[in-house]
Amino acid sequence: MTPEFYRAKLIERLAAKGIHDERVLEAMGRVPRHEFVDAAWDLRKSYEDTALPIGRGQTISQPFVVALMTQALLEGREARHVLEVGTGCGYQTAVLAELVDRVYSVERIRALNQSAERRLRGLNYMRVYLNHGDGHEGWAQQAPFDGIIVTAAAAQVPEALLTQLAPGGRLVIPVGAQDGQQLCRFTLKPDGGLSREILAGVSFVPMLAEKID
Repeated sequence: MTPEFYRAKLIERLAAKGIHDERVLEAMGRVPRHEFVDAAWDLRKSYEDTALPIGRGQTISQPFVVALMTQALLEGREARHVLEVGTGCGYQTAVLAELVDRVYSVERIRALNQSAERRLRGLNYMRVYLNHGDGHEGWAQQAPFDGIIVTAAAAQVPEALLTQLAPGGRLVIPVGAQDGQQLCRFTLKPDGGLSREILAGVSFVPMLAEKID
C-alpha cells in the first residue's frame, strides 16, 4: 500500500471523529506523516491515529489532536501569522504551513529543533521559521500572532503568550496536570478581554522551561 492510500484512510477516520474543516482535512492529506516518525515504524503504523515516540521523551501527536487543534485555531477565520510552541518532529508545523502564510515555531530541545528544520526544509516548507528557546516566552520579536498553538501541557497559561496575540487572535493550549488536562481556546476580544472555551480532555507531555543543548 502507498502513503497516499494510508493518508486517505486517516482522513476518513478524522472526518468520522468530527473533524469538519475541509481545509484542515485537505492539509493533513498532503503532509507525509511517515516522514516525521522513526524509520522503524512501517507505513501503516505511521498513519494510525495514535501518538508515537520521537525520542528525548517526546511524541508526535495523535493525528486527531493535531487536526482538532488546527481546526480550533482556524475555524471560521483566516490566520496568516502563527506561532507554534513545541516544534517536536515538525509534523504540526508542516500542517500549519499548509494553511497559513508564515509559521514561527519554538522548541526547547536543540536536537529536535535541528532535525525538524532539516526535515521541513527537505520537504520544501520554506515559510517556516524555527527557534531554539523557552516556549513560555513565545517569540516576542515576531509578535503579534493571529494564532498560537502549544503542543505541551501548561500548568498555567503563560502570560507572555497572551500578550503576543493580535486582536481577535486565538491561543489553543492544553492546560492542567498530567491526570486532568483540558484543551482550551482563548480568544483576545476587541476590548482587550479574553474568552475561554474548553474543547476536549487531552493528554500531553508537560510544558517545561529548561532549554536543552
